[in-house]
Amino acid sequence: MRKKASVRSTASAPESRATILRAAEHIFAERGLAGARIDAIAEAAGVNKALIYYYFKSKDALYLAVVEWHLKEFHRQALDLLTSERSVKEKILDYVSMHFDFIAARTDYPRIFHRFMMGDSRTFIRIRKKYFSPVARRFQSVIAQGIRSGELAAADSAHTAISLVALTVFYFSAAPVLKAAGIIEDPYRKSQLARRKEEVLNFVRRALFVNRGAGSK
Repeated sequence: MRKKASVRSTASAPESRATILRAAEHIFAERGLAGARIDAIAEAAGVNKALIYYYFKSKDALYLAVVEWHLKEFHRQALDLLTSERSVKEKILDYVSMHFDFIAARTDYPRIFHRFMMGDSRTFIRIRKKYFSPVARRFQSVIAQGIRSGELAAADSAHTAISLVALTVFYFSAAPVLKAAGIIEDPYRKSQLARRKEEVLNFVRRALFVNRGAGSK
């Protein structure tokens, strides 16, 4: 068993906070906010419970820190891509690709995300608006631009954005069902992830763009 570190010896170590977040992420994903226990998170992280409170003050604050840990990074990557000088087609395909890779690399994220999105507290709503609204507006704007220019088939830009996001989100949200039903043996296996991502991008190319060639971009 890992020896638990004291507040004094580890409070200044930058890796301590990340270690706690990683441990908390897994436990929150499994048990939810109500079911998670600080004792269990401290044990999993190999730290004293006091160190968790030193960084995060409360279980609720730790939960929100875990959520924001991911959302900040997704927000950064998404807006960097969607505000770049790429073409509309490149932005859409690169965004879908980035979104897929982002979730694929974070196996606990789908459960954390689902629990967070179902929360109705003011804090949850505020954080959702802070991180998701700017990305959603920008993504919808890129789609609308493509529709106006004739690069994309005529459609409702908001519903098109929802459909594109759903192509990725559903796969990871349904991964346990797909595995249990025998549809996909291991949804997170490297070869399966590569196959699914290829299928998603090819579907987007065929369904969305007026020039429906099978080329990469």
